[in-house]
Amino acid sequence: MSVGWAILGTGGFPDEKVAPALNLADDCELIAVMSRDAARAKEFAAKHDAQVGYDSVDAVLRDSRVDAVYIANRNHLHAPHAILALQAGKHVFMEKPIALNFADGVEVVKTSESSDSKLGVGFELRQHPGRIESKELISAGTIGTIALAQAQFGSGVRGNVHPKPRSGYSDWWVDPESTGGAFAMMALGIHCVDELRFMLGQEVTEIAAITDRQNDSQSLENLATLCLRFSGGTIGTVTCGFRMPGFQNSVFLYGSDGKIIFNEAYPPHTLQGSMEISSQTVNKTTSYERDGLILMQRQIESFNQAIQHGNQPAATARDGLKAIQVIEAMIKSAATGTTVKLEPLDF
Repeated sequence: MSVGWAILGTGGFPDEKVAPALNLADDCELIAVMSRDAARAKEFAAKHDAQVGYDSVDAVLRDSRVDAVYIANRNHLHAPHAILALQAGKHVFMEKPIALNFADGVEVVKTSESSDSKLGVGFELRQHPGRIESKELISAGTIGTIALAQAQFGSGVRGNVHPKPRSGYSDWWVDPESTGGAFAMMALGIHCVDELRFMLGQEVTEIAAITDRQNDSQSLENLATLCLRFSGGTIGTVTCGFRMPGFQNSVFLYGSDGKIIFNEAYPPHTLQGSMEISSQTVNKTTSYERDGLILMQRQIESFNQAIQHGNQPAATARDGLKAIQVIEAMIKSAATGTTVKLEPLDF
């Protein structure tokens, strides 16, 4: 059964990643795209072989051919559009954040869990073959008890102390009320935290953060470092930002019986780099041919299977809510200079 899809948003990410991946994915039909600008919607639809371009969410949700909605527009629209789509009986796949704050995120989760529709969140690294293998090896105890987990994801331009503010269709990233109160962490770091949660099978319970902003004069950080305590005892660090030209994007997992290292570990939607495993029983290096769409494609196909077979998406609404909880804790810790404990999502 082919799943009919609509995309909300026609910015760079939908144009370069979402629409091409949908057109590559099995059992997908791109029915509609939506932009507030009718001409832009029609142009985007023609470019990506969608059947129609709409200029309102209501028009998308009234289209009976649309089974699932991919929400890839501005952050502050994610929660209201997700709730509208779920209430209209559509399945929802959404980019993070699922909401701008924890309270609104809870509403998204409750709406999702009370409906017959599926809701998935865009954490592409859960489709990465090396991350999946690492999760299995850690669960099996192959590298022992994980003491330290480190992830670092950054970029920069030589000569620029700070990145140039985004402009044009991306200018909303400079507005704290539109982004959710964070920049580097929202754009980059949250992928690091999610993949550590995924591979370790542990939850973040405590955060201490230092950033270059989160103060009265500048509220959106360009650089952040987090220390994390996980529920199984692992200590973690995450560094992310836009002030590091030539930065080594990597992940390190150190266990009592071995280690796993990912080189060229990011961006999260691109398969590339290598994985090194060193333990008593497994010793190997796996290199990945660069592919900028395959993880997006697999993510969409995985969500299609959740729709078709009734299983849970790879990343659920609660995973999206945990991401918001982590970001809010990061903001609070950086602003106050204190360690912040995270409560379980037990509602």
